[in-house]
Amino acid sequence: MSAEKQCPHQPARVVIDPSFKADAPARYDRLRELGPIHPAEFHLGLQGWVVVGYDLAREVLTHPALLKDSTPAAEALAAAGYVLNKPSVGLGAQMMEADPPEHTRLRRLAAAAFTPRRTAELAPRIEQIAHDLIDALPPAGEVDLVEAFNAPLPGIVIAELLGIPEEHRLDFRRWSTQALRVASPEHRAALAGLHGLLAGLVAAKRRSPADDLLSALIAVRDEDDGRLSEEELVGTALMLVVAGHESTVNLLGNAVLALLQHPDQLKQLRERPELVPGAVEEFLRYDPSVERSTSRYAAEDLELAGVPIPRGSMVVVALGAAGRDAPQAEDTNPAVLDVTRPAARHLGFGHGIHYCLGAPLARLEATVALRVLLACLLEIQLAVPADELEWIDSGIIRGVLTLPVRYRVG
Repeated sequence: MSAEKQCPHQPARVVIDPSFKADAPARYDRLRELGPIHPAEFHLGLQGWVVVGYDLAREVLTHPALLKDSTPAAEALAAAGYVLNKPSVGLGAQMMEADPPEHTRLRRLAAAAFTPRRTAELAPRIEQIAHDLIDALPPAGEVDLVEAFNAPLPGIVIAELLGIPEEHRLDFRRWSTQALRVASPEHRAALAGLHGLLAGLVAAKRRSPADDLLSALIAVRDEDDGRLSEEELVGTALMLVVAGHESTVNLLGNAVLALLQHPDQLKQLRERPELVPGAVEEFLRYDPSVERSTSRYAAEDLELAGVPIPRGSMVVVALGAAGRDAPQAEDTNPAVLDVTRPAARHLGFGHGIHYCLGAPLARLEATVALRVLLACLLEIQLAVPADELEWIDSGIIRGVLTLPVRYRVG
C-alpha cells in the first residue's frame, strides 16, 4: 500500500532507494502528513525508522536512550552484511560515532584546534578561491557548475586547512567525493585511500609541524583529557574531510538549483546581497545537503510519538523534512523558498551534542561562494530540464551529480 493511501497517524513503510532520494523532499512531505515517524529500509536492506517531524526530530537527536553504540543492533547489522565503526570501511575513531564520555573528550580536543578564529581567518582566502574559479571560466557558455565551482572550492579550502600537499589534491578530491556514496563500488576504496593519506600526513606532521589544522590537532592537549591518539587524529581528520567537503559541495549545488528554479528569489539576492547569510540558513532549511542524520540505536525498548521502538532498532532523522516542519517566525509558509525569511529555523547541522563542529566553516564558505557567484555571473540558467538532473543515489548526502548551466560572466 502506498504512503498516500495509509490512514493518518499510521506509520507507512518506506524504502529509501535511488528513486526516493531523487524526489526526497516531496516523498518526506507526504510521509509527514501521515505522522512523524515511519519504518524504513536503507542501504543493504538495513531496517530501521525515519523521523520526519520537527518536534520529534529534536527529541530523537537528544534522546538519552538513542546512542551511537550499535552493539544492541550488532546481530541485525551482521545479518545485513554491514559492520559499523570499523576503520577499514567507516570513518574510524572519531566523535560522530561516539557517545559520552568518549564523545565529550574527542569533541573538546578537536574544538580546541578547530576554533572560530581559525575559521574566520579563512574568509579572504575563500573569496580569492571563488574569484579564481570564476576567472578560469570562458566569458560565456555552458559548464557543469559542480565540477567547475561547487566541488573545487570546499575541496581547496579543506585541503589547505588540513595542510594536504598539492601532489595529493587530485586523489583527495576524488576520494572525498566517493566516500559517502555508500552504494558505489568505489566507496570502500575511497575511505581506505583517504585513511592512508591522512595517516601518512599525521606521521609526517608529527615530525615536522606546519601552520595547519592537522598540526594543531596533533599539538592540542587538554589537562584532563590528554591528547588525541594516532587513530583518533586520523579519524577526526577523515570526519572533517568527508563530512565537511561533500556536505558543502552539495549545499552550494542545492542552493544554486533552488535559485534557478525560483527566479524571483534569485533576483532578490542579486539586488540585495546583504541577504545572503540569512539565505544560506533558508537553503539549509529548504533542501539541506545532509538529507538524514547519522544512525542512532535504541539502547532499550522505548516509544517515539506513541510508536514502539524495540531495543537495537536503528533510528535516523530526515533533517530536510524536519526543516520543512519547523515553526518559522511571523508564521511564514515553510513550504516555500523565501530568501528574506528572518532567522530560518532548521536542523541542517543537527542538534544536541552531535551538532556539526564545522557549521561555521560551511556557513562561511556558502556565504562567500554565493556572493561571488551572483556578483560575477550576470546570467545563469539551467542548461537541461530539471527532471533530467541525476541525484546522488545512496547515503545521507542529497545533491545532484552534475549541474549543467548556461552563463555569462560580468
